[in-house]
Amino acid sequence: MNTMLRKSVLGIAGLAFTGGVFAGPIAAHADTPTVAGKPVAAVQADKPDMGKLVPHGVQGAQSRIDLSGEQVGNAKAIIAATKKAGLPERAAVISIATSLQESKLENLGHLGDANDHDSLGLFQQRPSSGWGTPEQITNPEYSTLAFEKGLKQVDGWQDMPLTEAAQTVQVSAYPDAYAQWEQQAADLVAQHWNS
Repeated sequence: MNTMLRKSVLGIAGLAFTGGVFAGPIAAHADTPTVAGKPVAAVQADKPDMGKLVPHGVQGAQSRIDLSGEQVGNAKAIIAATKKAGLPERAAVISIATSLQESKLENLGHLGDANDHDSLGLFQQRPSSGWGTPEQITNPEYSTLAFEKGLKQVDGWQDMPLTEAAQTVQVSAYPDAYAQWEQQAADLVAQHWNS
């Protein structure tokens, strides 16, 4: 009887082991955490593709600055305005990189003698050049939409290197300077596009 009991116990243990092996992967999927009804893996896959954010790869040496809460808020405002305009993530990358170069993502008012003429806001747009009133230009949504309106008028902007697209709109004295901010701009868009 001892032998028979041992065989029964071993048989049950074997079934439990085999059931665990076969049920293990299935059970693992049953516990997949969800966010907003989507599996976490699907939420992470919704992040913008870096290949679309930086289709040409970054050009030249890259700069990066630590951002304050206000600067991150301005980056988020640029992303929101880009979405409102119905433009893709790449437009947000170009816009944020342009603002990083022009104002370090700070919504600058009149700086007196330190001003470049009458340049204001995130994009250092000038009322005297027809960008809008000082009040409009210092509104992040307005200034982004104004910049992106100019961007949409550039044939093939989606396929241009960032610095060429930004320079065509901005007409800066330093046309290659925008490129140095492409990676940080792409990182900000990747982080905040779906947040």
